[in-house]
Amino acid sequence: MIPSSSSFPRKSLLSLISYNSLSSSPSSSISTINPVPISLFDSVKEPHSTHESGKSIKIQTFEIPISEKSDLNQTHVVETLIAHRNDAVYALRYFKWVEGQLGFARGMPGPFCILLHILVSSPEHYTVARNLLKCYLSDDSPTSSTALVDHLIHYAERFGFELQPRVFSYLLDVYIREGRLKDAMDCYNSLVSNGIMPFIFVINNLLRRLRKTNKIDSARQLFKDLCVKNISYDCYTVNEMMRAFLREGKSDEAEKFFLEAKGRGINLEKPVYSAAIWASCAKLDSTAASGLLSEMKEKGWVPSEGMFTNVICTCVKQRNMTEALRLKNDMISSGHTLNLIVATSLMKGYYQQEDLNSALALFDKIVKDGLIPNKVTYAVLIEGCCRNGNMGRARDLYVQMKLAGIAPTVYVVNSLIRGYLKAQMLDQALELFDEAIKARIANSFTYNNVISWFCKRFRLDEARNIWDKMIDQGVESTVVSYNNMIMGNCKCGNMDVAVALLSEMGIKNLKANVVTYSILVDGYFKKCETEKAIEMFNRMVHLGITPTDFTYNTLVSGLCKAGRTTEAKDKMQKFVEAGFCPMCMTYNSIIDGFIKEGNVDSAVDVYQEMSETGISPNVITYTTLIDGFCKHEKVDSALKLLNEMRAKGVDMDITAYGAIINAYSKRRDMNSASELFDEIFEVGLSPNKVIYNIMINGFKKLGNMEAALGLYDKMKNEEIKGDLETYTTLIDGLLKDGNIILASDFYQEMLIKNIHPDVITYSVLVNGLCNKGQMENAAKILEEMKKKNTSPNVLIYNTLIAGYFRDGNLIEAFRLHDEMLDRGLAPDDETYDLLISGKLKLKQNVPAKT
Repeated sequence: MIPSSSSFPRKSLLSLISYNSLSSSPSSSISTINPVPISLFDSVKEPHSTHESGKSIKIQTFEIPISEKSDLNQTHVVETLIAHRNDAVYALRYFKWVEGQLGFARGMPGPFCILLHILVSSPEHYTVARNLLKCYLSDDSPTSSTALVDHLIHYAERFGFELQPRVFSYLLDVYIREGRLKDAMDCYNSLVSNGIMPFIFVINNLLRRLRKTNKIDSARQLFKDLCVKNISYDCYTVNEMMRAFLREGKSDEAEKFFLEAKGRGINLEKPVYSAAIWASCAKLDSTAASGLLSEMKEKGWVPSEGMFTNVICTCVKQRNMTEALRLKNDMISSGHTLNLIVATSLMKGYYQQEDLNSALALFDKIVKDGLIPNKVTYAVLIEGCCRNGNMGRARDLYVQMKLAGIAPTVYVVNSLIRGYLKAQMLDQALELFDEAIKARIANSFTYNNVISWFCKRFRLDEARNIWDKMIDQGVESTVVSYNNMIMGNCKCGNMDVAVALLSEMGIKNLKANVVTYSILVDGYFKKCETEKAIEMFNRMVHLGITPTDFTYNTLVSGLCKAGRTTEAKDKMQKFVEAGFCPMCMTYNSIIDGFIKEGNVDSAVDVYQEMSETGISPNVITYTTLIDGFCKHEKVDSALKLLNEMRAKGVDMDITAYGAIINAYSKRRDMNSASELFDEIFEVGLSPNKVIYNIMINGFKKLGNMEAALGLYDKMKNEEIKGDLETYTTLIDGLLKDGNIILASDFYQEMLIKNIHPDVITYSVLVNGLCNKGQMENAAKILEEMKKKNTSPNVLIYNTLIAGYFRDGNLIEAFRLHDEMLDRGLAPDDETYDLLISGKLKLKQNVPAKT
């Protein structure tokens, strides 16, 4: 029978024997540790224990021999355990009795380590060994994990126990489960350094705990050790490492790890595929994610609803609605139901493809099927309606959302306000704006939307009112707010106010950005204050603000428009050295600048330089050059460029067609002009008023008024309204053709349409009537000009004077000459030629005096 606890004094075996008498253990501090009088076996149930397989085993009771009762010391305990190394049941009962008597196990690891080796030598006692370790380490163990490993190795070698990985794996696993990660890592490192590799499932547990506690670097090092030592790992290892990479946001590494494991032939299970799908979705690679879903189905696995949802949303983000819809159907056929996340994502995908009707139809369907839209669903659909201009349905959804008890978010309100403003529905936008202010959800974006709208339309007073309201409501003005106000003032030419706002930003500790300075540079250029624009650009650079491509292009374009194209080209070269990459637009500005300055050769040089740098000319490049060639009567060069343009597959725009048609017209080649005119319709474009006027004028010059009038009728059929140039050209041609009545009809039509004639129109009328001997009507035109306070020019007077000379009305001819002088018009050489030739003619016809 086991002696009672009163048989021996409750004190540590350290007081009974010297530790050195037992062994030369690596521990150097054991002799100073106080025993912990708590049983290690509180969790070991008697008389039964349980094997790892779940099978119950009975622990037999036994009596301690009388001789042992009187000679209990550590040497004896160790000798007794070793003597019964093949009887795990006896060793366990004996150790429990000794520990219960003296409580020395935690302070004296020798007997404890020997018992662990005995227990793991018996498969029926694996669970007991694990529970023994769990109890031993449940509180702060007096022995470090490294020392405990050393003790286990030392006693195994001393007493001939096999170094089984199981006992060390159990030790490591307990540290992991207890959350003692530092001890776990120390234990792992100690094991590896001694050539002992724990079971892979324990390593996987360690990887999982390291991942969940964000110790990713430690997880990486642990896995690296596996690879260096050529230790085989399994799919769970792969899963843990992939999720560790994903936790760091390194989806590329996770995907690469998956592919490598797959290449090594590791049997990858469903969780690994789930992580791989997650990695592909994080990379927005819907093709790879969809392929992995297919592989899962081929393996007989049904992807979870979450997997389908993730991949479908990724497809929508990549604007791949065809695949998204296919996967949606696949998800439903796999037994899942359409969830709100997928439905909302598909709605967004529909409206992004400008298929708002399908988005709205899907919304109606899910509501009918019982899904309850949330604030995200409403926000997505309202945004879609606003972007597609369906403000009526957007408003209905907004009301429906509020009736459902969902409070409007500032995101929804801002979407609606932007939509109303885009649709020019200012009253509705301001109504919602006031509603947002009353609900105290308006933020700086809300105010900036309205301020920007007013500023872009030169309505600065109203923009300032919104600005003041923002300040009164305690909403801090942002850099964007200031940029909007600066832009508005620059558009209106108020550069002093714009610069004052820039200074105010500094006072409020708001740092002006590159957008701020770009707006100011552009504003100065538009006000033709070129030097101040350059000064503002230099100031920005001095402050260390790096110009953007927009800023560089603004400076180049501004200098070109100011007639300083050579300087602009030089600056562009310096910008290139600073890292600027000129684009087609940059070169177009310089080419246009040289063309307007009449320097066609320099424009061509820039075009060639542009081509040599690998930048492909666009339609604006060609149109600018073609128009320049035509204006400088280099029509052959223009046509050559036209052929090059077509050879490169650059589609002509209306401006390009107009330039070539105008060139043909100037050469009186109306056949070629007509062919191009017809081509405009063939390519799906529509001629504008400018092209119609060019064509009408071209036929007028040829005296083909029938073709000119036919074009006018076509113009009306296309609902293109004629302008002053149109009517002036037709009237001129009709008068020259002798069709005074129809010319008069066009003149009356022009007046009815409230198109006021200018001095050129009056010149055409006077010249046409005079040439047809209609001097009375011509004189009426002059009187009409006087009534409308339109000053006749010298040409009109010369035409009338010539007409009166032809009619022999010398008095009226000289009266008009005097009237010219009274109006302050200086007669030109033609006027004097008319007067002199008229007087000579008169003298020759006067009868001789008798």
